[in-house]
Amino acid sequence: MVDYTQSYKGRVDGKIALVTGAASGIGRATALLLAREGAKVAVTDINERQAQETAEAILQEGGQALWQSLDVTEESDWEAAISHILQTWRQIDVLVANAGLSFAKPVTEMSLQEWRQVMAVNLDGVFLGTKQAVRAMRKGSGGSIVIVSSASGLKASPGASAYCASKAAQRLFAKSVALECAQNGDNIRVNTVHPAGVATPMWKSMDFWNDLVEQNAGEAEAWKALASTSPLKRFAQPEEIAQAILYLASDESLFVTGTELVIDGGFTA
Repeated sequence: MVDYTQSYKGRVDGKIALVTGAASGIGRATALLLAREGAKVAVTDINERQAQETAEAILQEGGQALWQSLDVTEESDWEAAISHILQTWRQIDVLVANAGLSFAKPVTEMSLQEWRQVMAVNLDGVFLGTKQAVRAMRKGSGGSIVIVSSASGLKASPGASAYCASKAAQRLFAKSVALECAQNGDNIRVNTVHPAGVATPMWKSMDFWNDLVEQNAGEAEAWKALASTSPLKRFAQPEEIAQAILYLASDESLFVTGTELVIDGGFTA
């Protein structure tokens, strides 16, 4: 595997980035990578302790970071987070809307409350963050919004109707806002990334995880079982998804907007 701790400094030098769900997984890897590449990073998550740990890791590497508690389903939290960034760093150039909720349950067994919770985190949270980021970016020189969707927003999975619906909605939401910003001459790009399986702690919170570990006699074999349907026979590492997000956040992708970047090891091919 590539050593993603090796820095290629300067790809987002001087940019101000806000990353949601940055306490762990893709969000943490993205926050660390953006900081290594020169961005000042606002690390946000509902998990305050781990968000602070991510920010401290950036500071220990010599980067610049602040952390803030953020429930993406609360508009007041978004307003406070954006205000804090603007007060501290005067602008915002990048939003990585990564916070998400993974959920799987047959449609006949799913409650309306469960459905609404998935939509609140995965869709309402993206709407609220994009709304606030566009407002802030319009006051500056524009920016890049990267929404972390999923391969499940492109390819259906049985038993995951709520999750697939929320991720598919993110894709067309991003395209619509991208065109809206282009039409307005905002210099704001909006794109989605679509990972398939990624080795993050979220899997261990799923109802089936303990049974899967037991059936496969350990976590290492459980990961292999999960990845068995991937053409590459493995899950992505969070750092591999972060590299794609870095590209979309950087000026290397100035002509890229309203599109989806699929990073799925061939899963949707």
